Amino acid sequence: MIKAHIVGGAGYTAGELLRILLHHPQVSIGQITSNSQEGKLVHEIHQDLIGDTELTFQKEITTDADVIFICAGHGKARSYLEEYGHANAKIVDLSRDFRIQPEVHFKNVEFVYGLPERNKEAITQATAVANPGCFATAMQLALLPLAQANRIQSDIHISGITGSTGAGQKLQATTHFSWRSNNISTYKTFTHQHLEEVQQTLKYYQPEQDIPTHFIPYRGDFTRGILINLYTPFEGTEAEARQLYTSFYKDHPLTHVVPGALHLKQVTNTAKALISIEKHEDHILVGCAIDNLLKGASGQAVQNMNLMFGLEETTGLHLKGNYH
Repeated sequence: MIKAHIVGGAGYTAGELLRILLHHPQVSIGQITSNSQEGKLVHEIHQDLIGDTELTFQKEITTDADVIFICAGHGKARSYLEEYGHANAKIVDLSRDFRIQPEVHFKNVEFVYGLPERNKEAITQATAVANPGCFATAMQLALLPLAQANRIQSDIHISGITGSTGAGQKLQATTHFSWRSNNISTYKTFTHQHLEEVQQTLKYYQPEQDIPTHFIPYRGDFTRGILINLYTPFEGTEAEARQLYTSFYKDHPLTHVVPGALHLKQVTNTAKALISIEKHEDHILVGCAIDNLLKGASGQAVQNMNLMFGLEETTGLHLKGNYH
């Protein structure tokens, strides 16, 4: 059994991580830390786990682990590792602290970017993985086949909508119910932090080109899920584009190219990503739908852990969505 500890266990991503790991056939959960909830039962905070665990939140990790998931929030992973290190444990960090070059090193450890559809082989050899951002995951999955084939030759235009859980658990003016309900708004237009991850990947595949990427994110009137659509010029037929994507993802069991328009009920509460493709005149339109808390965060973290420990990457991730 893989012994797992969780640092920063009170938030949305940690709650989803616990939901998966408590039923993972190869994992036992050791300790869960939380500065704000120390001493409380985990199911007092994550009430969907009543009857599943009697673990309590602790202030700090005091025993060894095989893997440590850091869910402590952006900017806190590096300070945690500076203070406590990680002994012989593998690390999966869910913050943005180690995603972008050159900030991928911690002492003598190099963090591998944890998008399995791009870096599966490297992840299997890694001791530390930086889990991608949620919007970054959806955008990159929509772009990877084009980038690998060097088929992106012009500007990329992207719009995407996310649920309120993407903003985290801390109350903000734009997350409380009376503001979010029956409302929609844009935010961080053209400047969203996840664009750095997308641009890093584009540069990895097409290093000689500087590809402008324009992104308009929306806040949605729902709790979970991401739906993005992007378009860019494409020389070729829709059938050719579909074959390009199908071939690229044939060995990636959690990403599927599907016909027709996407909607969030196809992916909510699952670790899957769905891709749609259309050709309109001289542009390709690519859609991607994911659950921001699963394929966009905790599900992908477990997928990365599975790869790091030599397990089938879908182990513990056959999650049934809530379609109705």
